[in-house]
Amino acid sequence: MATTKVKICGVRRLEDAQVAADAGADFIGLVFVPGRPRRVDIPTASAIVAGIKTGIRPGDAKSPRVVGLFADQSLEEVNQIVEACGLDFAQLCGQESLEYCRGTKCQVIKVIHVHTGSPNQNGEDSLFLETLAEKVRSYSDAGNLVTLDRLVDGIPGGTGESFDWTVATGLARGGHSFILAGGLSPDTVGKAIEEVAPWGVDVSSGVETQGVKDPEKIRSFIRNARLRD
Repeated sequence: MATTKVKICGVRRLEDAQVAADAGADFIGLVFVPGRPRRVDIPTASAIVAGIKTGIRPGDAKSPRVVGLFADQSLEEVNQIVEACGLDFAQLCGQESLEYCRGTKCQVIKVIHVHTGSPNQNGEDSLFLETLAEKVRSYSDAGNLVTLDRLVDGIPGGTGESFDWTVATGLARGGHSFILAGGLSPDTVGKAIEEVAPWGVDVSSGVETQGVKDPEKIRSFIRNARLRD
Protein backbone atom coordinates (compact mmCIF):
# COMPACT_ATOMS: atom_id res chain seq x y z
CA MET A 1 0.00 0.00 0.00
CA ALA A 2 1.41 3.38 -1.01
CA THR A 3 2.20 5.90 1.70
CA THR A 4 -0.47 8.58 1.95
CA LYS A 5 0.98 12.00 1.19
CA VAL A 6 0.40 14.72 3.78
CA LYS A 7 0.16 18.47 3.24
CA ILE A 8 0.18 20.93 6.13
CA CYS A 9 -1.28 24.16 4.81
CA GLY A 10 -1.64 27.75 5.94
CA VAL A 11 1.83 27.87 7.51
CA ARG A 12 2.94 31.36 8.53
CA ARG A 13 6.04 30.72 10.65
CA LEU A 14 9.30 28.90 9.99
CA GLU A 15 9.07 27.05 13.29
CA ASP A 16 5.72 25.55 12.28
CA ALA A 17 7.12 24.54 8.90
CA GLN A 18 10.03 22.83 10.66
CA VAL A 19 7.68 20.94 12.99
CA ALA A 20 5.73 19.70 9.97
CA ALA A 21 8.90 18.78 8.11
CA ASP A 22 10.38 16.93 11.09
CA ALA A 23 7.12 15.01 11.52
CA GLY A 24 7.28 13.82 7.93
CA ALA A 25 5.02 16.17 5.96
CA ASP A 26 5.38 15.83 2.19
CA PHE A 27 4.06 19.31 1.39
CA ILE A 28 3.92 22.62 3.23
CA GLY A 29 1.42 25.21 2.01
CA LEU A 30 1.82 28.99 2.07
CA VAL A 31 -1.20 31.17 1.31
CA PHE A 32 -0.91 34.10 -1.12
CA VAL A 33 -4.66 34.61 -1.74
CA PRO A 34 -5.63 38.25 -1.03
CA GLY A 35 -7.88 38.72 1.97
CA ARG A 36 -7.32 35.28 3.48
CA PRO A 37 -6.34 35.24 7.17
CA ARG A 38 -3.28 33.02 6.71
CA ARG A 39 -1.80 35.00 3.85
CA VAL A 40 1.97 35.53 3.98
CA ASP A 41 4.06 38.16 2.24
CA ILE A 42 6.99 37.39 -0.04
CA PRO A 43 9.77 38.04 2.53
CA THR A 44 8.10 35.77 5.09
CA ALA A 45 7.50 33.05 2.50
CA SER A 46 11.06 33.30 1.21
CA ALA A 47 12.42 32.88 4.73
CA ILE A 48 10.28 29.79 5.30
CA VAL A 49 11.35 28.23 2.00
CA ALA A 50 15.01 28.99 2.67
CA GLY A 51 14.80 27.60 6.18
CA ILE A 52 13.26 24.35 4.97
CA LYS A 53 15.47 23.87 1.94
CA THR A 54 18.84 24.70 3.48
CA GLY A 55 18.84 21.67 5.75
CA ILE A 56 18.22 23.37 9.08
CA ARG A 57 16.44 20.25 10.32
CA PRO A 58 18.78 17.67 11.88
CA GLY A 59 18.64 14.23 10.30
CA ASP A 60 16.83 15.55 7.25
CA ALA A 61 16.44 12.95 4.51
CA LYS A 62 14.15 14.83 2.20
CA SER A 63 12.71 18.30 2.57
CA PRO A 64 8.99 18.71 1.94
CA ARG A 65 7.86 20.44 -1.23
CA VAL A 66 6.62 23.99 -0.69
CA VAL A 67 3.27 24.94 -2.22
CA GLY A 68 1.93 28.45 -2.80
CA LEU A 69 -1.86 28.90 -2.76
CA PHE A 70 -3.45 31.29 -5.26
CA ALA A 71 -6.99 31.99 -6.45
CA ASP A 72 -7.93 33.77 -9.69
CA GLN A 73 -4.82 35.94 -9.59
CA SER A 74 -3.00 37.01 -12.71
CA LEU A 75 -0.58 34.49 -14.15
CA GLU A 76 2.10 37.16 -14.06
CA GLU A 77 1.63 37.65 -10.32
CA VAL A 78 1.65 33.90 -9.62
CA ASN A 79 4.81 33.31 -11.62
CA GLN A 80 6.53 36.28 -10.00
CA ILE A 81 5.82 34.91 -6.52
CA VAL A 82 6.79 31.36 -7.53
CA GLU A 83 10.18 32.54 -8.74
CA ALA A 84 10.78 35.06 -5.95
CA CYS A 85 10.09 32.50 -3.21
CA GLY A 86 11.43 29.38 -4.91
CA LEU A 87 8.11 27.50 -4.67
CA ASP A 88 7.85 23.92 -5.91
CA PHE A 89 4.11 23.96 -6.61
CA ALA A 90 1.31 26.45 -7.20
CA GLN A 91 -2.04 25.36 -5.79
CA LEU A 92 -4.72 27.05 -7.87
CA CYS A 93 -7.94 27.44 -5.91
CA GLY A 94 -10.09 29.47 -8.28
CA GLN A 95 -11.46 29.03 -11.79
CA GLU A 96 -8.08 28.60 -13.46
CA SER A 97 -8.22 26.84 -16.83
CA LEU A 98 -5.97 24.15 -18.24
CA GLU A 99 -4.30 26.81 -20.36
CA TYR A 100 -3.60 28.84 -17.23
CA CYS A 101 -2.06 25.76 -15.58
CA ARG A 102 0.21 25.25 -18.57
CA GLY A 103 1.51 28.80 -18.20
CA THR A 104 2.49 28.36 -14.55
CA LYS A 105 6.26 28.18 -14.00
CA CYS A 106 6.14 25.23 -11.61
CA GLN A 107 4.11 22.11 -10.97
CA VAL A 108 0.41 22.66 -10.30
CA ILE A 109 -2.12 21.39 -7.79
CA LYS A 110 -5.59 22.27 -9.09
CA VAL A 111 -8.37 22.50 -6.53
CA ILE A 112 -11.75 21.19 -7.65
CA HIS A 113 -14.59 22.22 -5.38
CA VAL A 114 -17.41 19.80 -4.64
CA HIS A 115 -20.94 21.12 -4.16
CA THR A 116 -22.61 20.24 -0.88
CA GLY A 117 -25.91 18.46 -1.21
CA SER A 118 -24.67 16.54 -4.25
CA PRO A 119 -25.05 13.94 -5.44
CA ASN A 120 -27.38 12.32 -2.90
CA GLN A 121 -30.15 14.91 -2.96
CA ASN A 122 -30.68 15.30 -6.68
CA GLY A 123 -31.27 11.75 -7.81
CA GLU A 124 -28.53 12.00 -10.42
CA ASP A 125 -25.65 10.35 -8.59
CA SER A 126 -24.01 8.70 -11.58
CA LEU A 127 -24.21 11.79 -13.78
CA PHE A 128 -22.81 14.00 -11.03
CA LEU A 129 -19.92 11.62 -10.39
CA GLU A 130 -19.21 11.19 -14.09
CA THR A 131 -19.06 14.96 -14.61
CA LEU A 132 -16.77 15.43 -11.63
CA ALA A 133 -14.58 12.53 -12.72
CA GLU A 134 -14.16 14.06 -16.18
CA LYS A 135 -13.06 17.34 -14.63
CA VAL A 136 -10.54 15.57 -12.40
CA ARG A 137 -9.30 13.55 -15.37
CA SER A 138 -8.80 16.61 -17.55
CA TYR A 139 -6.43 18.23 -15.06
CA SER A 140 -4.69 14.98 -14.10
CA ASP A 141 -4.07 13.99 -17.71
CA ALA A 142 -2.37 17.35 -18.23
CA GLY A 143 0.16 16.45 -15.53
CA ASN A 144 -1.40 18.31 -12.60
CA LEU A 145 -2.18 17.04 -9.13
CA VAL A 146 -5.79 17.53 -8.04
CA THR A 147 -7.26 18.46 -4.66
CA LEU A 148 -10.91 17.90 -3.79
CA ASP A 149 -12.36 20.46 -1.36
CA ARG A 150 -15.81 21.63 -0.38
CA LEU A 151 -17.39 24.46 -2.33
CA VAL A 152 -18.33 27.43 -0.15
CA ASP A 153 -19.57 30.46 -2.06
CA GLY A 154 -17.34 33.49 -1.75
CA ILE A 155 -14.41 31.64 -0.18
CA PRO A 156 -11.48 30.92 -2.48
CA GLY A 157 -8.92 28.49 -1.18
CA GLY A 158 -9.40 26.19 1.78
CA THR A 159 -12.75 26.24 3.54
CA GLY A 160 -12.08 24.12 6.60
CA GLU A 161 -15.39 22.32 5.98
CA SER A 162 -15.89 18.77 4.77
CA PHE A 163 -18.08 17.43 1.97
CA ASP A 164 -19.74 14.07 1.30
CA TRP A 165 -16.86 11.59 1.31
CA THR A 166 -18.86 9.10 -0.74
CA VAL A 167 -18.19 11.36 -3.72
CA ALA A 168 -14.44 11.09 -3.17
CA THR A 169 -14.69 7.36 -2.52
CA GLY A 170 -16.44 6.89 -5.86
CA LEU A 171 -13.67 8.76 -7.63
CA ALA A 172 -10.94 6.76 -5.88
CA ARG A 173 -12.63 3.49 -6.79
CA GLY A 174 -12.73 4.71 -10.37
CA GLY A 175 -8.95 4.96 -10.35
CA HIS A 176 -8.66 8.72 -9.89
CA SER A 177 -5.79 10.10 -7.82
CA PHE A 178 -6.37 13.18 -5.66
CA ILE A 179 -5.62 14.97 -2.41
CA LEU A 180 -8.55 15.08 0.02
CA ALA A 181 -9.14 18.38 1.83
CA GLY A 182 -11.85 19.99 3.90
CA GLY A 183 -12.60 19.58 7.58
CA LEU A 184 -9.85 17.09 8.36
CA SER A 185 -8.24 16.89 11.79
CA PRO A 186 -6.05 14.48 13.77
CA ASP A 187 -9.25 12.76 14.93
CA THR A 188 -10.78 12.28 11.47
CA VAL A 189 -7.86 11.79 9.10
CA GLY A 190 -7.46 8.08 9.81
CA LYS A 191 -11.13 7.40 9.07
CA ALA A 192 -10.94 9.54 5.92
CA ILE A 193 -7.99 7.55 4.59
CA GLU A 194 -9.64 4.23 5.47
CA GLU A 195 -12.92 5.16 3.77
CA VAL A 196 -11.71 7.15 0.78
CA ALA A 197 -8.14 5.92 0.12
CA PRO A 198 -6.95 9.25 -1.34
CA TRP A 199 -3.46 9.79 -2.74
CA GLY A 200 -2.95 12.51 -0.15
CA VAL A 201 -4.61 14.56 2.60
CA ASP A 202 -4.51 18.31 3.25
CA VAL A 203 -5.13 20.15 6.52
CA SER A 204 -4.90 23.72 7.80
CA SER A 205 -7.36 24.81 10.51
CA GLY A 206 -7.60 21.24 11.77
CA VAL A 207 -4.08 21.47 13.22
CA GLU A 208 -4.57 24.85 14.88
CA THR A 209 -5.50 26.00 18.36
CA GLN A 210 -7.19 29.41 18.48
CA GLY A 211 -6.03 30.16 14.93
CA VAL A 212 -2.37 29.25 15.52
CA LYS A 213 -0.61 26.12 14.29
CA ASP A 214 -0.33 23.64 17.14
CA PRO A 215 2.86 21.50 17.04
CA GLU A 216 1.29 18.52 18.77
CA LYS A 217 -1.75 18.58 16.46
CA ILE A 218 0.56 18.68 13.44
CA ARG A 219 2.50 15.68 14.72
CA SER A 220 -0.69 13.83 15.63
CA PHE A 221 -2.27 14.47 12.22
CA ILE A 222 0.74 13.11 10.36
CA ARG A 223 1.10 10.16 12.71
CA ASN A 224 -2.59 9.22 12.34
CA ALA A 225 -2.43 9.65 8.57
CA ARG A 226 0.33 7.07 8.42
CA LEU A 227 -1.15 4.45 10.77
CA ARG A 228 -2.73 2.49 7.91
CA ASP A 229 0.18 2.73 5.48
